[in-house]
Amino acid sequence: QVQLVESGGGLVQPGGSLRLSCAASGSISMYVMGWFRQAPGKQRELVASITSGGFPNYADSAKGRFTISRDNAKNTVSLQMDSLKPEDTAVYYCYARSLYDSYQNWGQGTQVTVSS
Repeated sequence: QVQLVESGGGLVQPGGSLRLSCAASGSISMYVMGWFRQAPGKQRELVASITSGGFPNYADSAKGRFTISRDNAKNTVSLQMDSLKPEDTAVYYCYARSLYDSYQNWGQGTQVTVSS
């Protein structure tokens, strides 16, 4: 089981960039990792995920603007967000799902605000 801690959120102007990082308390090599987000009044939604082998998957809203990556040696997952829009404003959560059992966990979230 892994505990997750996000960092890197903040306030950015439209068109700007942010890089979110997620540090896990243990090995992530046997986990699918991902980033979800939740805006006020909306359901939590998948932004991007990445398999243990490094294959990414993106929501349509993130394609072409966001890049997810992982470093299994450092037990970290990152989300590079470019060309940010006001509608990207949300709390972003790191997510881990075990490949071998039903275990899944979330970080505490980090706020991203895109505003001029």
